[in-house]
Amino acid sequence: MQKEIAELIKLDGSKEKYLKDIVDGKFYDFPLQSIIDAETRLAAKETPSISYFSMEFGLAPSIYHTFKTVNPVSDLNILSRHEVFSNMKDMDYYHSLPLKKILDLPIYSGGLGVLAGDSLKSAADLGISLAGIGILWNKGYFKQKFWFRSGGQIPDALAWDPHTYPGLIPLKPKVDITLSGQKLTLKLWKYYVYSNDLKNVVPLILLDAHTDENPDYFRELTDQLYRSTNGWLKIAQRMILGMGGVKALDALGYSIGKYHLNEGHAAFAFVEKAKSQPLEELKPKFAYTCHTPVEAGHDRFDMQELSAALGPEGTEIMKNYGRDERNPNVANLTLLAMSTSNHVNAVAQKHGEVTRLQFPKYKDKIQSITNGIHTHTWLSKPIKELLNKYKSVIGDWENEPTLLANVRNLRTDAAFRHDLWQAHAANKQTLAKFLEYWYIDNRSFTIAWARRIAPYKRPGLLLHNPNRLIDIARRCGPLQIIIAGKAHPADVPASIHMDEMLEKINLLNGERKLLRICFLENYDTYFGKLLTSNVDVWLNNPLPPFEASGTSGMKAILNGVVQLSTLDGWVVEAADKNIGKIFGYVPPPGEIGSESDLKLAEDSEALYQNLEEMANLYYATLSGKIKIEESAWVEMMINCIAESGFFNTQRMVREYNEKIWQD
Repeated sequence: MQKEIAELIKLDGSKEKYLKDIVDGKFYDFPLQSIIDAETRLAAKETPSISYFSMEFGLAPSIYHTFKTVNPVSDLNILSRHEVFSNMKDMDYYHSLPLKKILDLPIYSGGLGVLAGDSLKSAADLGISLAGIGILWNKGYFKQKFWFRSGGQIPDALAWDPHTYPGLIPLKPKVDITLSGQKLTLKLWKYYVYSNDLKNVVPLILLDAHTDENPDYFRELTDQLYRSTNGWLKIAQRMILGMGGVKALDALGYSIGKYHLNEGHAAFAFVEKAKSQPLEELKPKFAYTCHTPVEAGHDRFDMQELSAALGPEGTEIMKNYGRDERNPNVANLTLLAMSTSNHVNAVAQKHGEVTRLQFPKYKDKIQSITNGIHTHTWLSKPIKELLNKYKSVIGDWENEPTLLANVRNLRTDAAFRHDLWQAHAANKQTLAKFLEYWYIDNRSFTIAWARRIAPYKRPGLLLHNPNRLIDIARRCGPLQIIIAGKAHPADVPASIHMDEMLEKINLLNGERKLLRICFLENYDTYFGKLLTSNVDVWLNNPLPPFEASGTSGMKAILNGVVQLSTLDGWVVEAADKNIGKIFGYVPPPGEIGSESDLKLAEDSEALYQNLEEMANLYYATLSGKIKIEESAWVEMMINCIAESGFFNTQRMVREYNEKIWQD
């Protein structure tokens, strides 16, 4: 039986140790039948399946569906030490976080990857026949270290071991692409993403240049995600994803009817297919999701440099369909994806408006499908137990997360309001225990800002005027601020923002009784769940309209965490639903504005005014001055959970399937 299963999943038969985890109808202790069914469907010629290409996938195996293995796991795959940079320097020096967990499969950098991972999970939940295509990054993104003496981020190489990572298996087939006139061989790996009920799976196929057939400079191509040292390397990585991904699907015998490109990184998939099929036959098979209005998020390459890497046939296709509209000597992967896909979508309603302004030539085909999050991954245990307690009112939300909208029907239920407050208190106790060495307690008003560090996200807005924070804490009560995020090492402005933030935290060392600030190192999905579940307020303050969607706030509202946000991304669609406070600059209708004018002074003042109002309301509810039955704070918490009924990937993937994949 093992040999038949190995043949079905294309496991490299020379790696016998992997067979030890495929026994007794189990695959790493998960149901094997789900894999058999999925592989059979993917190979069926009469019912073509979907392929989903993404440069990164954040699957969160440390917090959801963790595989078990009988084989030894390398210490490189276990995280056991995590530092904190705070305004309590002695604590930083003597303590690290009490953590021992499996390293998240390090093939993602942030929100784009986590969305891709959540999308695979929801596709599995819905029983959709789909295969993910990505890259096995042998050194991940990067490991973040803080420079404790003066503040600053030091990027370090991440070392991990794919050969002992539970659930990650090497495949027998290999594929070749031609890069700069030379053969590049790619070995394949597979990681199965199970549905919540374990009845369905979606395979994720990962391409890897670390193989003996390649010279060293080719092996390094799949070392680090978003390594941007030169244009040729970026082109090569995108060729691996797009062209190598198409060939991998063919090598595995999958019958694919739709190629969905999650961002323009995978646009070379069309180039590979266009070598043997005409455009009009291909366009209905391609779909493209644009995730950013930020200029740097759209890949552009010098056409001459691209030609050297791609070869004459691929270059001709690029010239026909992917020339930059402002410079014919530049290739634009966003335009390639838009011009060659029948379906193009933005990731929020507001983002759709902005994208149509940016790309008016394609405005008629650009639709909006708002992002979401995978409910079962990001829901905390206390809130899950609460929802199940009131299932008779809410409905079978576990099978249909959109039913969480029925939480609105419990607004006037005094017992539910008290139970919600207690569930949130239990979550805060978890955070307080985790950060006990830094004197974080479960009663103080707690705010979190956690996401990728980028200038337009304005990471330092909350710390713009530390004296205002101290003043608010004196008048209202103690403030606790938790921050996390990475700045790409090559993003100098983002690194400057981070340095300034750490410097201000350092200078607040004398205010620890009123104001406690912790910056957590190496933000990942584990910390993402910890923070989005366990704080009082989720702060989201990008400069509108440059946040396409944002998903961290969606994770927070699922757990009843109130929002403090600018009017951008997904928040635009929930701004009138009383889920928190909305503040700050809004661009005039029909205008995009400038990324360089961050409006820090005026928006920080608006932030502080709203923060003070929220702190007063929170402490009045905590003290009993305002009854829980009457508290506007609890009202906002209930509205947050109800709104999460819409902002989930089950609804999002269903929209993709109905509007795009089945078209």
